[in-house]
Amino acid sequence: MSTITLGMDLAKRVFSVCEMDAAGHVLRRQELKREAFAAWLGQQPAGTVVAMEACSGAHHWARRCVALGLQPRLIAAQFVGPFRKSRTTKNDRNDAEAIATATRQGNMRFVPVKSVEQQARLAWHRVREGYKAESLAIGNRLRGLLAEFGLVVANSDVALRRVLADLEAQAGLPGELRELLRDLAAHWAQVRARLDACDAHIDAHARQDARCIRLRSMVGIGPIAADAVVATLGSATDFAMAGSWAAWLGLVPMQHSTGGRARLGTISCRGDAYLRTLLIQGARSSLQRAKAAATEQATPEQLWIRMLDRRMPFGKVLVAIANKHARQAWAMLARDVDYDPHACLQHPRHHQTNTVQAA
Repeated sequence: MSTITLGMDLAKRVFSVCEMDAAGHVLRRQELKREAFAAWLGQQPAGTVVAMEACSGAHHWARRCVALGLQPRLIAAQFVGPFRKSRTTKNDRNDAEAIATATRQGNMRFVPVKSVEQQARLAWHRVREGYKAESLAIGNRLRGLLAEFGLVVANSDVALRRVLADLEAQAGLPGELRELLRDLAAHWAQVRARLDACDAHIDAHARQDARCIRLRSMVGIGPIAADAVVATLGSATDFAMAGSWAAWLGLVPMQHSTGGRARLGTISCRGDAYLRTLLIQGARSSLQRAKAAATEQATPEQLWIRMLDRRMPFGKVLVAIANKHARQAWAMLARDVDYDPHACLQHPRHHQTNTVQAA
């Protein structure tokens, strides 16, 4: 029987490979270094299924497989674990076999392969998040040093800059501490400048992409969120419907159902945490705009948000709005349509509700 599945446990230098036939029998296991692994891939027959976990470098190797005529399959790590023979013995060989076994399941879900352009755009977002964390850490470090000498600064960048700009006026600070604070403040300013540069680059991307412009017409979706959605979702054809996209983002409740009784818990928080955070932060803006809008000028979505706000806790309202925005983004990208705030009025369910209320 011919080999139909190759399970690979990726690494930086040494890759573990498991070859499996049509019946699921292991034919061969081998360890290959990076250069030998690339050459070995080129020797595989066209159409061979090559499976790997969706980890660092997986999209690069998946694109290499596509160029060689192979069929890459990227699997989320949580879907591979149940197929590992031993839960207590985890090594590269067992992982490669589990990946190959999981790939052969007919109901397995795979991660879409990202293009080079998508990964390059997302790299700006990753670097921006790193600068944000570094800027916050430096600011807290400055406040901590000043507090050690009795100078407590408010939790705002403006207040901290004001104090750092006039260190000579602060009595009780040693001279060498002032020198240290100046150096640290200069480093902080550099990090902030690089963060602003990332924001400008992402904003330029969002202004040049028609898909981002279309998404930004929604209240609560700015340039950063729009660019992240487009870079992650692409043309949206990898998801069959909007609900699948929202579930992938972790914006749906977990289920604990049995005996025909449905029990819903907290949101699953699966998928891309960064993108989910952007959508929930944007939901805050949508909620504020909906509260401030006059009733006669409010859109159907804003009226729906007000209704939610009256009967649900604040956190649930934000998740519901973020879920709606995610579904709307999928529909706009998958169907290549513009945002219509009154589109819900054309939905059959809306007419059914009005009919029931009238009766």
